[in-house]
Amino acid sequence: MNFTDLAHPAEEVAPKLLGAVLTHETPEGAVSITITETEAYSGSADPASHAYRGRTPRNAVMFGPAGHLYVYRSHGLHWCANIVTGADGIATAVLIRAGRVVEGEELARERRGGKVESARLARGPGNFCQALGITAEHNGTDLLTGASVTLSAGEPVPAALVRVGPRVGVSKAHDWQHRFFLAGDPTVSAYRLSPRAK
Repeated sequence: MNFTDLAHPAEEVAPKLLGAVLTHETPEGAVSITITETEAYSGSADPASHAYRGRTPRNAVMFGPAGHLYVYRSHGLHWCANIVTGADGIATAVLIRAGRVVEGEELARERRGGKVESARLARGPGNFCQALGITAEHNGTDLLTGASVTLSAGEPVPAALVRVGPRVGVSKAHDWQHRFFLAGDPTVSAYRLSPRAK
């Protein structure tokens, strides 16, 4: 995975991130998670995007360059991680919704809770960040330059396994087909239509 792979609109990059691996190296050990579900957010063209109304201190990382991590707090409870994509200055990003822990499962389970089954360790964007140990301090991390959090290509995913559907839980542009996931994978989160959907 390199800058060229990511320097495209979010809806083009999102399906290509399936099968890619995010790794976080910490003093406690490393956790690696293969991405199984993503959602694309297209900046000023997308009413559901944090960047729809322009640049703010919160969303500044979304404006590039590509390959950086945009981390935000959801509902005051959970951290969510996005991979910034597209051309520098244009705010697009891919939310990482779910994944499969492929290294460091014991550490991921310790972070999530000892009785969580393997398929649920990184199911849902908040659980993904918790299992990987991602918090606000990782906002702006360059995933391509060997920082503690890195993105690698992983194993190629056959196109026949990729499914497309509406985004989960957003109230605006909820019917946009910008969610991408692996068919039949138990780590993929369940679809839920927001009760505030318009």
